[in-house]
Amino acid sequence: MEHGAAPEGLLAIIAALEHSALGALMRESMFLYPLMNLLHIFGLILLVGSIGLLDLRILGLGRGLPVTLCARYLTPIALAGLATTLCSGFLLFSADAVPLSNSAIFRTKLLIISAALANAALFRLAWGWRLAGWDDGAPRFSRAQAGLSLLLWFGAATAGRLIGYG
Repeated sequence: MEHGAAPEGLLAIIAALEHSALGALMRESMFLYPLMNLLHIFGLILLVGSIGLLDLRILGLGRGLPVTLCARYLTPIALAGLATTLCSGFLLFSADAVPLSNSAIFRTKLLIISAALANAALFRLAWGWRLAGWDDGAPRFSRAQAGLSLLLWFGAATAGRLIGYG
């Protein structure tokens, strides 16, 4: 196995996906691939836009807006964006699954997304819905997590845009 390559069993599944009817449809349709690409970007806007705004609020920007209100409205938008990017991303991946799985940039993107999701899960576990007293300032560690979140989601978006150039 090549350094950094997927295990053989996983490679077989990836190749089967690419050679499936779904993979063929995504490659051969004049409209489906571009539509999924646009949907992927839209989902990214919803995800990174809403998470970014919430992270910035936790970091102290927009102190006139209650943190709990921001979280209540922005979190469902972020989750809708995540679902949209995951579904559209899977469909886009099916068209070129083998080359993408061999791309160091694509694997880096997946690693960054995993780290961002782990950071979000850790944030929820650590802080839950105890945001009520944060309007004048969030705890230091939560601000660090918000800053890390901004960096990770920006990194994932950047890696995604770089895939075509790698």
